[in-house]
Amino acid sequence: MSAEEAKVRYLIVHLPGPLWRAGVPFREQPGVQAHVEHYRRLESSGKLEKGGPFVEGALGGMMIPVAGLGKEELRRFAAQDPAVKAGLLNFEVWGWYVAMERAAGR
Repeated sequence: MSAEEAKVRYLIVHLPGPLWRAGVPFREQPGVQAHVEHYRRLESSGKLEKGGPFVEGALGGMMIPVAGLGKEELRRFAAQDPAVKAGLLNFEVWGWYVAMERAAGR
């Protein structure tokens, strides 16, 4: 892997699907607990650094996997999300080039 490739991380971005209930808080959406449990498995394996819903409105959420996971691996994982399969959420996998990063110990 080149130094440039090592700076690319892939993000799973969730957006409301056809069964999303407008005006209903994220945690109260039917099926959201199965979604959270799905991502807890990624977290438990050490492959998820951070995740959670956007603060502004009901626009969805974003998961940030740790470096080293490929786009297709993340796409397959996101497609198996029970909330995606049920139509509560849609997802996209975005590439993110990490141009600035705080050095360890700072």
